[in-house]
Amino acid sequence: MRKIQVMLTLVAMALIGAMTAPKAQAAVDISALQPFTPEANFMSLPGYVRYQTLLADNRWITREEAEEIVRAAGKPVGTMG
Repeated sequence: MRKIQVMLTLVAMALIGAMTAPKAQAAVDISALQPFTPEANFMSLPGYVRYQTLLADNRWITREEAEEIVRAAGKPVGTMG
């Protein structure tokens, strides 16, 4: 019985942590970046956002999520933009 209680507690803590995890949008500032420049590590802006999110949060976001972040910053999502 004790093992079940411990397991349920750990599962509940993991779920709460996943639901309250901070969003990546605030972590990546691309306001001064242009795509495919040395400052953007020669990446597209969505690619740069995805990579920086991986470094900061140890998780990959989808291309669509990265494009939303880029659009919210008022930057073009296209290739050379």
